[in-house]
Amino acid sequence: MKKIRSKLSVILGSFFVLGYASGCSVKNKFKGINIEVKNNLDFNRKEIVGIPSGKLAGLLKNTSEKNVRIKIQGAKDYLRTQWIDYNNDGVGDELLFEVDIKANSVVNYSIVSDTAKVPESKATTYSRFVPERIDDYAWENNKVAFRAYGPTAQQLVEQHKEGGTLSSGIDLWLKKVDYSIIDSWYKKNVESSGYYHIEHGEGYDPYHVGASRGTGGAGIWENDSLQVAKNYISYKTIATGPLRTVFELTYAPWSSYGVQETKRISLDLDSNFSKFEISLRSDKKIPNYTLGITLHEKKGEVNINKINGWFRHWEPIDSSFVGEGIVVNPEVVNKAFANDSKTPDQSNLLIVTNPAAKLTYYAGFAWTGSGQLSDVTQWDEILAKQAKIIANPLEVIVK
Repeated sequence: MKKIRSKLSVILGSFFVLGYASGCSVKNKFKGINIEVKNNLDFNRKEIVGIPSGKLAGLLKNTSEKNVRIKIQGAKDYLRTQWIDYNNDGVGDELLFEVDIKANSVVNYSIVSDTAKVPESKATTYSRFVPERIDDYAWENNKVAFRAYGPTAQQLVEQHKEGGTLSSGIDLWLKKVDYSIIDSWYKKNVESSGYYHIEHGEGYDPYHVGASRGTGGAGIWENDSLQVAKNYISYKTIATGPLRTVFELTYAPWSSYGVQETKRISLDLDSNFSKFEISLRSDKKIPNYTLGITLHEKKGEVNINKINGWFRHWEPIDSSFVGEGIVVNPEVVNKAFANDSKTPDQSNLLIVTNPAAKLTYYAGFAWTGSGQLSDVTQWDEILAKQAKIIANPLEVIVK
């Protein structure tokens, strides 16, 4: 690790710092801080970058968080930013901003103190607990939307009552607009049951999860069978905002290994992929922690790229197509295969990983009805790029 200047490596706006040079200094704390962001890949990248607040200490001594502004050097307009307070102590821990960098290029930014307004946009990220639909937890950005199911929905099923859902699989909402739809769809669903299952011009939810893994649900593969958790038992919303939403879902101990699992899930603006940071605990060694994508009625196509760490399903839904995918560091993958089962909702594309206390992966989708893509070749290209992004994070240098 070089100690000439500070270096942060960011994976889609990742939370952790991969390198920092102790010898760096803040240049003129009153005039601002210079940031250099470098894209070493051969395609353009639009991603969220995070700067830990400690790297902005000199500036923050003389101004408040709300007055911190970022712009491309030489530009007039400021960029949208977002502070994230991970430990809920009222102080921002990380400052986010979006970068748009061409292939094999470098862009320089200035961080300054100013009270000028920042341009607004209807495109945002959002997540919340949804008590009006039993106890869903839903999240979205300007491209995709997801949801998970809570304990009351589980109890309804176990009590043989209507309306419940028993699943730790991840549901997909197919949206075609760049503004937030979660509040609107749930409100209209209360007024007219089943509203969001019907296309009204903004997209809809035709995606069936059931007991399957949906897209990104997990389990333990053992003896040709998949052991899975039930619904989440608690949630914690950490951040919602224009650039990133972050929350945690906790599950009751599950499987014969008594696995205690917490999922920290985040979704960045402009990304088709939710990031899953999994924490696992057990008194026993956990084998074969497995990620999955439902194969539904097995009418779709599977592509397994174990070498590069991306796995996809492409399937027809109504009159359009949906591509689902999981991207993970290939070094942690043991094997991957399409499990064909005669039991409903048990046919899944499964990615078996080597046991670990923590695991990070990305799960997401794209829908042809949204206009984001038109065929499976484009979906494969998106997945291949996502794998390269994970392996080659943007280089962020604080000068």
